[in-house]
Amino acid sequence: MKSKSKKPSKKQAPIKRKSKRGELMTSAATTLLKRDSTLTRSQHFWRSKGLQAGTSYATTLRASQRVFQNKVLSDAWVKWYKTQPRLAELPNYVEASKGFISGVSKVLKKEPPNWVLLPTKRTVGAIVTVSNAEGTIVQVLEQLQRLALEELIVIVHGSTDRTLERVRANAKGQVVLYRDFIGQDVGRAIGTKRSKSDILLFLEGNQIVAAEKLIPFIQDIEKGSDIALNNVTPYTPPFSQWDTNTVMKHFLNVSLNRTDLYVNSLADVPHAISRKALQIVDQSELMVSPKAHTHAVLAGLRITAPTSVKPAAASTSSKGVKNEASREGIRSGIGDHVEALQMAMQAKGGRIDFLDIIRNREVIEGE
Repeated sequence: MKSKSKKPSKKQAPIKRKSKRGELMTSAATTLLKRDSTLTRSQHFWRSKGLQAGTSYATTLRASQRVFQNKVLSDAWVKWYKTQPRLAELPNYVEASKGFISGVSKVLKKEPPNWVLLPTKRTVGAIVTVSNAEGTIVQVLEQLQRLALEELIVIVHGSTDRTLERVRANAKGQVVLYRDFIGQDVGRAIGTKRSKSDILLFLEGNQIVAAEKLIPFIQDIEKGSDIALNNVTPYTPPFSQWDTNTVMKHFLNVSLNRTDLYVNSLADVPHAISRKALQIVDQSELMVSPKAHTHAVLAGLRITAPTSVKPAAASTSSKGVKNEASREGIRSGIGDHVEALQMAMQAKGGRIDFLDIIRNREVIEGE
């Protein structure tokens, strides 16, 4: 019986992976994915998608259009980003942004810069108030320069160290100097008056915030929020350890029937405000942040707290008062919240939204 001869097996051609749009994954994308083992599978996916999108965008440009600028790339990025409804989480957004920049850089034969692309075509500005922060202000400015900001306004006040010198050497924007200490809220109000951007970010010079962590504030305004607060809740200690200002912030939110905001307030940075909100909340009210917060709530503005950035000096700390300046700060904070509550009572009555349905006060009149 003759044995059946086996037919030589044909080598199968390697299967080419395709993206959902049917485009072949580039070798550059594969290389990029292999390089960074610290990424999650989802981050790998979005880094690759961003790389393909950036490469595709750059290859369609004519020679005269090949402008390698942060603002130009951000505008191109937004056009693609808006078509990606699943690109919501910040880590994925950051990786897709990196991929997009790498794709454009590869085609244009440029070194990929450390930019973070904005999620909006609207103009974005930043206002930084700073006093005696020579050790941190340069890093604060360096992070902001990674974003395609329309304007940067730095309010230097009451500084006795080298803060002003370092701001002038590193800030690419307006520098406003006040020799005396004017307070962070007043500084923010002054910066707002000088600004023209559609979306404003507010920061302080003693708090270094990575550019990536500012994206959720801008995203929320782009999606329709009027004010995007810093959610300091994760850094808030148990109630028994709250300091006076934390108690006042929470009491104000409860009084305004916004318990969802917990202890979050315009007093904490970073936060973002839309131009629409600034047309309703008077700039003078920004000098007393609890009043601005109250007016925004009473006006029905959409206020959210999309992300958490650790406060530089925790206002929610349980540490005792150490000096006279701290005591004055607490007294000033209490006064600010009293002003805010007075505003609410003038607008909505002595009990604001808390009606007295238990007592019949008219009975005493007949006695």
